Amino acid sequence: MSNDQYHGGQQYDPYANGTGNGHQEQQGPDVTQTWEGQTWDTQFQPAVTYEQVQADRAQAAQAQQAYQQQPHHHPQQQPYDAYASGQASYESYGSPAGYYAEPQHQQPRQQAQPQPVAAPAPAPAPVAEPVPAPPGGAGPGWSSPTTSGNTRITDAQRARAEGRSPIIEPGMQPAALTAVLGLLLAGGAALGTYGLLVPLVLLQGLTAAGWFRLNGMWPARQGIALAFAGGLAADAALLVTGRENAAAAIFGTLGVWVLLCLVLQLRSHADPDERMYGLMATIASAALTVVATGHLGVDPDAVVVGGVAVAAAVLARALPLPGPVSLIAALLASAGAGIAAGGLADLGSSGALLGLGAGVCALVGLRVASYDYPSRFVHMTAGVALPLTAAAPAVYLLGRALV
Repeated sequence: MSNDQYHGGQQYDPYANGTGNGHQEQQGPDVTQTWEGQTWDTQFQPAVTYEQVQADRAQAAQAQQAYQQQPHHHPQQQPYDAYASGQASYESYGSPAGYYAEPQHQQPRQQAQPQPVAAPAPAPAPVAEPVPAPPGGAGPGWSSPTTSGNTRITDAQRARAEGRSPIIEPGMQPAALTAVLGLLLAGGAALGTYGLLVPLVLLQGLTAAGWFRLNGMWPARQGIALAFAGGLAADAALLVTGRENAAAAIFGTLGVWVLLCLVLQLRSHADPDERMYGLMATIASAALTVVATGHLGVDPDAVVVGGVAVAAAVLARALPLPGPVSLIAALLASAGAGIAAGGLADLGSSGALLGLGAGVCALVGLRVASYDYPSRFVHMTAGVALPLTAAAPAVYLLGRALV
């Protein structure tokens, strides 16, 4: 809106007051000071004639025709041409003819097409060379570098990926722990019944935990606790009834625990296949822990011979020998240890037979702990406990017959 409407039709002169600085004079304190200046007059429109419109149209057509006739040999000038076109359009709209110009169909400009440039051939992707395995199994086999994360895998996972045998022997360290536990059983038996009870409870705990982990069930706190409680119940029952009734205490506890495992699995809401698998694992673990009580139900001299024979057998089996040679060496070591321990216990040649039977059962338990790509945890639990647990029936039966 123009200044004439604010000043009664008279044009406002900012220098009328004589101050020369474009500001009004000082007003009273009750009067609000405002700023007023010249503004655009939106009601004024220039008068354009028809001849001016026609002249502007002819001038624009001539400029466009002259531009199209110019040769374009440099594609690099396209940004400048686009700027010139935009500038011409801006000037056309800036002139009075731009308000009255009718839309017209312009012919597309023929621009020089840039010459295609041959793209460089992509370099072939580098192929990672396989890392050769160390000869003779010396040292660990490291994989090629990767950026996908941590690629460290266990020996069992590497063996499964390479398609090797699912049998992985525990090695010397678990064998040494088995030998220590066997000697503890022998020493505890020499001290008395309650001296044998402490390493026996440790053996039963390792058996319960290792069997579930060997079957791929982890964590299985309820099953492990149930199986371990079965072993403790068998120990308590045998201590109450005495060695004369050891068989009744062992089989009675085993029957009760099998029934208890059935009841607990029937209350489970898992799938039928999973419940059956859990039932079999729980019953087997409970049976092994209860059978380990056989060490407590036989004469202490038989336990001494059996513990020493198992220790010698697993240590000989862990030696780096060929398969058949290692097996024969383990059996001979168990028989020799039985003769040595039997000589101290006045058993004579019966100690060799007892030691040989305990060694055979120990090797069976060691083989079971080596099956189906076992992990290190399996080796340190089932690999330690199963040789002594599997030898318990042989120690009990041969001890009853020979001692």
